[in-house]
Amino acid sequence: MEGVVIIGAGQAAAQTAASLRQEKFEGPITIFGDESEFPYQRPPLSKDYLAGKISVEKTLVRPQEFYNSKNIAVNLNTKVKEIDPEKNTISTESSKTYKYDYLIIATGSRARELRIPGSELNGIHYLRSLRDVDSIKTEMRTAKEICIVGGGYIALEVAAVANDLGLKVTVLEMESRILKRVTTAEMSEFYHALHTKNGVDIVCGVQVKGFEGEGTVSKIVTEEKIFKSDLVIVGIGILPNLELAQNAGIDCENGILVNENCQTSVKNVYAIGDCTNHPNPILNRRLRLESVPNAMEQARVAANNILGGDKKYSTIPWFWSDQYDLKLQMLGFSADGETSVIRGEVSEEKFAVFYLSNQKIVAVDAVNSPKEFMLAKQLYGKKADTEQLSDVSYDLKKMLS
Repeated sequence: MEGVVIIGAGQAAAQTAASLRQEKFEGPITIFGDESEFPYQRPPLSKDYLAGKISVEKTLVRPQEFYNSKNIAVNLNTKVKEIDPEKNTISTESSKTYKYDYLIIATGSRARELRIPGSELNGIHYLRSLRDVDSIKTEMRTAKEICIVGGGYIALEVAAVANDLGLKVTVLEMESRILKRVTTAEMSEFYHALHTKNGVDIVCGVQVKGFEGEGTVSKIVTEEKIFKSDLVIVGIGILPNLELAQNAGIDCENGILVNENCQTSVKNVYAIGDCTNHPNPILNRRLRLESVPNAMEQARVAANNILGGDKKYSTIPWFWSDQYDLKLQMLGFSADGETSVIRGEVSEEKFAVFYLSNQKIVAVDAVNSPKEFMLAKQLYGKKADTEQLSDVSYDLKKMLS
């Protein structure tokens, strides 16, 4: 028996291997990863790891001993170059070939690159891997001014860390507001004010045209102004790593297309995590999610189905972001709401915004409000009285009955 081969060594891959062993799969499990580290968590990279609060070991999904004890082979620094579905084999760049009974593609995603004049200069970074952050941390020790291109959640998390470390921080966002692609104008305004209050300079409506410097970046050129900086981090989104699947004839469209069982268009080949485009029966549409909970749950679904089950992926998407001492927890998509209700005090930085469509809760943004977030998971899709939602003295648990 050739067993299960997993391409990719992130959280989804680690969870799949663990789930297979938990469900008593005794065949070979082989993981291939092109980085030098065992599977690690990416969320801490832009938060505690960048801030120097945790070690590399603390980012690992599981310690190395786990893989040894469970007889899970992990091939690091190994890039897979080809999948041959007809022969049930994969080939690595070192021209080694491995057979599989089941293949799981967990190739994740990569940072979208900014290809403009000067983008090859030293001092310009993307934040996606441990090695990326190690380079950024090294340069942060001597940097005084940092410029962050992009105004998404990861960019803002980096801004918060850099600001706390004493750097002069400027965020450049081409849209009219930060977080425009992912949240409402009200939440954008709240986070803009939060960062401004802490000393971060946020400039919206600007497009970076190029970088300048003598070997190392020192200036960021926009249409209207030149910004000085001795360290630049670009955070303008990610792209799914689907090329391996595409070249193997597996159906792809904004990700690797999978069904509710995480199966691709090719027999015995599954795909999970950031690289997938999957159906969500709760939201009644297909999604490509950049989300740890999504990756972990898809891993469990794929493992179950490889072992003969019929588990279906059906989960309300949720996310989180840590900036300064605030934890934002998000359920669903605020864009699905027609109206919104605020519970708590925005000025006290402890509140939840509930979004409703046809009087039903379809999303929530909870800032330092874990109780409301947890209840929202149970209230999702239920009709709610807006006055009760906004009344902090009203016990939301009563809505569950």
